[in-house]
Amino acid sequence: MKLIFEYDEQISGHVRDEPIDLELPQDLIRDELPLPNVNEIDIVRHYTNLSRKNYGIDLGLYPLGSCTMKYNPRVNEDIARLKGFSSLHPLIPSSCSQGSLQLIWELQESLKEITGMDNITLQPAAGSQCELLGIMIAKKYFAEKNEKRSKIIIPDSAHGTNPATAAMCKFQTVTIPSDKRGNMSLNDFKQTLDSEVAVVMLTNPNTLGLFEENILEISDLSKENGTLMYCDGANMNALLGISKPGDQGFDMVHLNLHKTFSTPHGGGGPGGGALAVNSFLGDYLPIPRIIKENESKFSLDYSVGKSVGRIHSFYGNFGIIVRALSYIKSWGSNIRRVSEHAVLNANYLVSLLKDVYHLPFDRSCAHEFVLSSKNLGEKSTMYIAKRILDYGFHPPTIYFPLIVPEALMIEPTETETKETLDEFASVLKKIALELKENPDLVKEAPHTTPIGRLDEVKAAREPNLRWLPTPDDKK
Repeated sequence: MKLIFEYDEQISGHVRDEPIDLELPQDLIRDELPLPNVNEIDIVRHYTNLSRKNYGIDLGLYPLGSCTMKYNPRVNEDIARLKGFSSLHPLIPSSCSQGSLQLIWELQESLKEITGMDNITLQPAAGSQCELLGIMIAKKYFAEKNEKRSKIIIPDSAHGTNPATAAMCKFQTVTIPSDKRGNMSLNDFKQTLDSEVAVVMLTNPNTLGLFEENILEISDLSKENGTLMYCDGANMNALLGISKPGDQGFDMVHLNLHKTFSTPHGGGGPGGGALAVNSFLGDYLPIPRIIKENESKFSLDYSVGKSVGRIHSFYGNFGIIVRALSYIKSWGSNIRRVSEHAVLNANYLVSLLKDVYHLPFDRSCAHEFVLSSKNLGEKSTMYIAKRILDYGFHPPTIYFPLIVPEALMIEPTETETKETLDEFASVLKKIALELKENPDLVKEAPHTTPIGRLDEVKAAREPNLRWLPTPDDKK
């Protein structure tokens, strides 16, 4: 397929206009911009054909583990586009934005109920920024108590943002290995926990898709040690209405609104985060805070107090907040069904695949699971991911978590039908058979995509994401 710049005058039926001589001073003159000279029908067809080469949730299953790439109801998009929301200026006075402040307030109250926490902020732009905020709060909390704590405990199955956040805040990361059931090793945890540990950061369910079986004992031991418990809530899609992080003993938990609560995401955005905390940490949350003065009046409180300050302009990504509340309201008291269906779909898919692929932790999973293709050979996971493209599916997350060799991390979400899951499982089984009977077919895949196998090392180390005109293009 041509680049838009490759459409010449013969294709477009136009001749580029000669530049107009305005007798401008030389220091104000620059070279002619190398813009394509293309007529309307060609440019419409060009970009329409490009769009058809994209893959999205509207076309099929997006099984990326730990990403929750589920279908998001269009009603939430319609509500977010209502003029009163989409045209709202972020600096409008509170007296003129009472409806929007009420919306934020109601979402906060709903998320506090879902998480079992006492206070919350919707300011962060994503879960990773929530982590940064949470560790900043922990650092200030211990500083005010005159306690020098320099360590953060993180399991080896954690998201990479967990140790990265700890390092950004000048903490030492202590990694705890997983046990044979996929939990954080309780014995290693006990040996590591000491007076220097500030925070225990756990993802629950963890990135293996497994609920942390020892969570209550871990929480009790941490509290006895004066250590804070932080929950990476990236996998909250498994717990809605079933279990609350607050009941599990966590002091802080973040939510990814764009994952669990209905915002189409990927490709760098959009995103939204919520950090919920127990009451003794509430004063450290960012400003401004929404104050409900009475049943019909809301205001923004900018008094700093112990707050770590502001981490986002205004009060967060408002469009994401609108979608999240719309999603929660649409489910109401039945929101538990979201997680029940997500867990059911994941366990059903495991049952179809575990006899063909290796299942490193053979127990009931939550909303996602991790398989290994190590029984199919070295680098088989990469080959499988490329071959899946030929069958019209997007690949799952691969080679994560790092503790599972040849990992395939799959999250079907609650929005996929049994028929889609059956088809996806059938494709994975077929590829496994191909690897045994005709391995070159798989190793040379994809065969049907516009671009075949790329030099991935070069793409990672020497990314070329920008088109630059050649001397001939400038003529």
